[in-house]
Amino acid sequence: MDLTQRIGRRLHELRTAAGLSLDALAQKSGVSRSNISLIERGRSSPTAVVLDKLSSALGVSVASMFEAGPAPAAAPSPLARVADQPVWDDPGSGYRRRNVSPAGASPLQLVDVIFPPGQRVAFESAARDGEIQQLVWMIDGVMEIGHGQDLWQLHPGDCLAMRLDAPIRFHNPGTRPARYLVALTGAGKP
Repeated sequence: MDLTQRIGRRLHELRTAAGLSLDALAQKSGVSRSNISLIERGRSSPTAVVLDKLSSALGVSVASMFEAGPAPAAAPSPLARVADQPVWDDPGSGYRRRNVSPAGASPLQLVDVIFPPGQRVAFESAARDGEIQQLVWMIDGVMEIGHGQDLWQLHPGDCLAMRLDAPIRFHNPGTRPARYLVALTGAGKP
């Protein structure tokens, strides 16, 4: 199964677990019913902004959207081999994210991000049903990160902590790709 199909299946699982119809999720997320249906059927690769809207409406982190979902009667593996870690490229900005942490084995989710120079992504979703904490640790390059009214410029080694409770903006003002690690807790995985 390719990643677009995995995202679609996971979205369907999360929507069903939340007891939401396509129409209800569309209303709650601001994403059209037809777009949600296309994503669930694996016929459309959503942008990072659309994934953020959907995950916010479902009360989970974006990282949760890339998980394979519950395995029948099997305990989650504590090991995530690099070859098995899902890698996704945002069709809107070209940023690449790799879910590093083993799915369902820990309350902590790790995501490795490579962000192209000059690109921007704005997640306008603010409130989630559950509280999600996020750390962004810069590995290479420079990123400008806005959270609500605050704006920071991060350089290698810098680490920023924030709650996912306000709009967040990411911008790489540099001339080379930036790389950072995102750690999330409280991701509210049903």
